Amino acid sequence: MATDPFDLNLRHLRALLAIREHGSITAAADVVSLSQPALTQGLAKLERQFGYTFFERRSGGMVPTPMGEIVIERARAALDHLSQAAKGLSGVFHYPERLMTMTQLRAFLALAEAGSFAAAAHGSTLSQTAVHRAVGDLEQMIGGKLVERRGRAVWLNPAGKRLARGTRLAVAEIVAALADIGRDSGSGSELIAFGALPLARPYLVPAAMARMARSDPRAAFKVLEGSWRELVEPLRDGVIDMVVGALRPFEIADLYQLPLSEDRLVIAAGSQHPLAQVAKPTMEQLASYPWIVAPANSPLREQWEKLFGQGKVPATPVECGSVMIIGRLLTEGNFLTLLSPDQVALQIRSGLLTQVGPPLEDSKRVVGITTRRSWRPTATQRRFLEMLGEAAKGERVAGAPPDLRESGWV
Repeated sequence: MATDPFDLNLRHLRALLAIREHGSITAAADVVSLSQPALTQGLAKLERQFGYTFFERRSGGMVPTPMGEIVIERARAALDHLSQAAKGLSGVFHYPERLMTMTQLRAFLALAEAGSFAAAAHGSTLSQTAVHRAVGDLEQMIGGKLVERRGRAVWLNPAGKRLARGTRLAVAEIVAALADIGRDSGSGSELIAFGALPLARPYLVPAAMARMARSDPRAAFKVLEGSWRELVEPLRDGVIDMVVGALRPFEIADLYQLPLSEDRLVIAAGSQHPLAQVAKPTMEQLASYPWIVAPANSPLREQWEKLFGQGKVPATPVECGSVMIIGRLLTEGNFLTLLSPDQVALQIRSGLLTQVGPPLEDSKRVVGITTRRSWRPTATQRRFLEMLGEAAKGERVAGAPPDLRESGWV
């Protein structure tokens, strides 16, 4: 079975759709501009690469097998991503994506990720000359530049960014097809790539990952940490498939938000803080101490600004988004800060930090999963989504260790 999507032939993938639509190799050959023998050989090669037969030959024509349907639908989505990326990009050809090859796209993505031709060649199986040639061929197809050069450095212009995004999403669909097919054969591992926002890192993400590791040893993880602004473009580019954490309080046209739970903020301080033993501090008391605040325009910063409203605004000598740094500062001075209970529960339990007053009633934030609207998860990815939902609800798993929240961790 093929393990590298770049080993596949784009024209052969297009032929799958044509065979599915027309029910015969003869008709499909005309559509994709291949001879009937060449298409027959191409289909046989694809079936060898995937390890399954895609069509049954019947009196009424060629009918997709169940495995064939999986690959055909993923191939359709992949080719749609390439088509959308190339639409209106070329002044030379109406459908430049139909002329592109996987070798060219491999070289282009390698260059986009590496930032130089030398580094792209070093990180791939291609020579530097081959990378230059492949990118040059792509630029000829669209009749314009995809990259800008300054010395040895290379970066994508808007056209290049558009094509790179479409290529990544197309490759992700092919990888998903390989994963769905490979799951049935029990071979290989499957990567679950996602971004973790601060609110999800202390409990939700590790809890779901641990559950997944116990139930599906094939699962592998790639986790990116960052703010919403840092993760949303990798999500759109297909570098990651979901972002876990606080949802945006508004609709986003190309993204889908799935709520899992609600979170209420707490005021945290070091255990030595003068307000540590005050059950219900007044706003005047809270405003009389310095605060550590989240970066501007972040949801947590907005909640902090909402807390004080039109009243006295306390000093804010520190702006920081790192829970590790904040926790240390709280133990070293009389600072206050707003955080999720999950983010400081371990420090509170150990006696380093304390919660000042009750959780803030008007500080509810919705925690959940953000994905691309076009994303169709594989069976393994769907299972991880389920694990995130179970962890958010605090559901027990048979045979698993006690939930950390039940053991007093939170």
